[in-house]
Amino acid sequence: MHLYSGSLTQYNRLPTREINIGGLLLGNFHPIRIQTMTTTDTMNTIATVEQSIRCIEAGAELIRITAPSKNEALNLQAIKDELRKRGFQTPLIADIHFTPNAAEIAARIVEKVRVNPGNYVDKKKFEQIEYTDAEYAEEIDRIRERFTPLIHICKEYGTAMRIGTNHGSLSDRIMSRYGDTPMGMVESAMEFLRIARAETYHNIVLSMKSSNPQVMVQAYRMLVKTMLDEFGEAYPLHLGVTEAGDGEDGRIKSAIGIGTLLEDGIGDTIRVSLTEDPEFEIPVCQDIVRRYTHAGARLHDGEVPGIEKLTYDPFNYKRRESFAVENTGGKQVPVVIADFSKAKKLEPSSLEPVGYFYDAATDKWTIKDAATDFIFSGTLPDFALPGTLKVICNQQAWQEAADQSSLVPLFEPHEYLDAQLAKSNRMNVVMVDAYSKEYPQPPLDKLLGAVKKIKQLYWL
Repeated sequence: MHLYSGSLTQYNRLPTREINIGGLLLGNFHPIRIQTMTTTDTMNTIATVEQSIRCIEAGAELIRITAPSKNEALNLQAIKDELRKRGFQTPLIADIHFTPNAAEIAARIVEKVRVNPGNYVDKKKFEQIEYTDAEYAEEIDRIRERFTPLIHICKEYGTAMRIGTNHGSLSDRIMSRYGDTPMGMVESAMEFLRIARAETYHNIVLSMKSSNPQVMVQAYRMLVKTMLDEFGEAYPLHLGVTEAGDGEDGRIKSAIGIGTLLEDGIGDTIRVSLTEDPEFEIPVCQDIVRRYTHAGARLHDGEVPGIEKLTYDPFNYKRRESFAVENTGGKQVPVVIADFSKAKKLEPSSLEPVGYFYDAATDKWTIKDAATDFIFSGTLPDFALPGTLKVICNQQAWQEAADQSSLVPLFEPHEYLDAQLAKSNRMNVVMVDAYSKEYPQPPLDKLLGAVKKIKQLYWL
């Protein structure tokens, strides 16, 4: 096991404990389950039931319903009864906020409860900034005393539980010792998990949610490593980006966070949290997990040798060091390349979707803040490009162009190493595609040698 994954170069799903949620098995190489959460008032039984049905018919395998107080928790019975009467057996999850009593009621009704360690028992008033070791231990004892009754109810009724840490709701005690960090998120969940294990209760899923995909990825990886180091096993994991948003932004953020972890082999159930009706979350979930439909399946045709030692810290972000070439690399912000490879002809209006707007009357361009830096195209524009926008094109098109000022030549490794081909003295792009079937793949040692030689040429 490489810290948090069976393989850092090939898909290898993380083995996790199997849990049972009302007959739905999760973890232990079962399919990645898709879930969502209702947005209706839980006290409105019919509205919640009908929204749940729309989600189930869209493909949701688990439905989560908020239960912030005893009244909502009690009404879960009416919701469950109505769903069962209509023929729907999908397991229900109660989402608990601050009220242990509500959790204890819900655990007797639904198939799973979700508790947030940051606010279930722990204080979140930021009244106390520093804790001595003795005070810290006293708080753990208080949590154990208040959390254990819920564990006993879950064991008695066969109810599953999600210990769901949220980056935005860490307790003042955790914040005092670990700060607003992935490690603080992990320790917050581990405290509750240790209590559950001491009571021989294992029907547990964990989550490390954040609205920042980078923090989310680091926290999940660190949680896996911590569980493996401490217990020698991992519990199943629920993946999600908190309040990802709507439209394209919400889908991109979710794909980045969830997809990165699934590619690591981490994740047994997912929810895409969009500010839209919950049934619209399901197709996004399905698109993300489609790549991982067959547990343990090899996802690539090519073979990439294993990595024995990481050259970076996967739990703490630090940008890779590089030297600058024009506006790329070094301390500069990452550049963005827009793909226009399928465009038959480039017009000024073609650039509007990537942030460039041309006014013919004034012959001026307006450039948006999020405009792309490069476009990749096989077709060269016959008009003057705006600002610093550059076109990446194949070497032959670059060489034949009368004006090369806005063009950057693109090479495959063997082309760049061909002394007969002209190169730009400003910037060249070398494309290495490990899985391309369009040309023979050189042995990896030759490929790496080519990359090293290219780096030397840059320095020269």
